[in-house]
Amino acid sequence: MATFVLIPGAGGDAWQWHLLVLELEARGHEAIAVTLPSGDESAGWHEYADAVVEAIGRRRDDLVLVAQSLAGFTAPLVVDRLPVRLIVLLNAMVPLPGETGNAWWADTGQPAAAEAYAASIGLPPDAAGDDRVVYFHDVPEPIVDEAYRRGEPQQTMTPMSQSFALSAWPDVPTRVVAGRDDRLFPATFQQRIARKRLDLEADVIPGGHMVALSHPAELADLLVSYLEPQVG
Repeated sequence: MATFVLIPGAGGDAWQWHLLVLELEARGHEAIAVTLPSGDESAGWHEYADAVVEAIGRRRDDLVLVAQSLAGFTAPLVVDRLPVRLIVLLNAMVPLPGETGNAWWADTGQPAAAEAYAASIGLPPDAAGDDRVVYFHDVPEPIVDEAYRRGEPQQTMTPMSQSFALSAWPDVPTRVVAGRDDRLFPATFQQRIARKRLDLEADVIPGGHMVALSHPAELADLLVSYLEPQVG
């Protein structure tokens, strides 16, 4: 049995993982959905990492960190504090040493990639400002309604000006998962960044940016498959 530690992106809301938690538990694994102090103006990357460690609690020796979106900056900081078996980057930002969250967007060319992808699927330019179109387009309507009833998660800009503190990506097995229909970080963009920054090939699965809400079963199957011995 592995322990999947599910680290949310901007807004830091553990709720985004609730369907995936059920799927992973149904497959015989433990799942810990983390809440981050995203609304705390004093909290940065290291405080986010503290929250992950606190959520894990007692020592476990088979940890899989699943980092969604902005959590690509947080998950690597946990590695030197706990025995991590695997990092999974899910539609995630991949930082370089010394890079800030603010700089990442221009450094990677994300705005142009997202604009080009939106045009390729016929979205109007103003669609970029509509969260339902960008984030929830493939999420079942009852789940979207529940998300909006919960209110908009708070996310301060405090961590975004802080540099990624590690001198290199952690020496831990890492996998990259890209949602085929992600409108924020298009799959081809994620594949390019994974190759350039980590020398890894991204696994592409159905779903948009919030794939844990739109395709939790498929995502759980993929995550569990990473626990099997790899050939070649």
